[in-house]
Amino acid sequence: MAELTGKTIAILAAKGVEQIELDEPRKAVEAAGATVHLISVPDGVEDGTVQGVNGDIHPGDTYPVDHLVADVSAADYDGLLLPGGAVNPDTLRQDGDALAFVTAFFSADKPVAAICHAPWTLLEAGVLEGRTVTSYPSIRGDLRRGGATVVDEEVCRDGKLITSRNPDDVPAFSAAAVELFAAG
Repeated sequence: MAELTGKTIAILAAKGVEQIELDEPRKAVEAAGATVHLISVPDGVEDGTVQGVNGDIHPGDTYPVDHLVADVSAADYDGLLLPGGAVNPDTLRQDGDALAFVTAFFSADKPVAAICHAPWTLLEAGVLEGRTVTSYPSIRGDLRRGGATVVDEEVCRDGKLITSRNPDDVPAFSAAAVELFAAG
């Protein structure tokens, strides 16, 4: 397994984050030695936590938020992980600070891993034009209209961006995220 000791990875998530898409990649990144911070937006947090969901509608666990996105910088992190769930990226893509945070990772050529509906946030941040990505099927048309080439693959890598389709892809996505973050 790749080594992430000494690296700090940001997970940007809000209410409605798909639990398995947060839990499993986070465990993989931490098992490889990285420090992980859960970052959110004011509209995505209640009582200092983010509410996870299972299957987009069934309440799951809650997760303590380490920082609000307005209080951190992409310069503080070695990589960005974006879990999905339909509500989570819909909340994130409406927050200017979240979009600026995402854009800063691309501007700095830092690795980004996004799964399921998370590419919606990337689309709103304006970083997908000319890129090849995958996603949950229902948002693929949006991504194409945003200038991306969309494929149907378990894990798609385009430079320092990896994307995956859905919770079934989590094992492959988690392994690819660790490798991506290790390569920097």
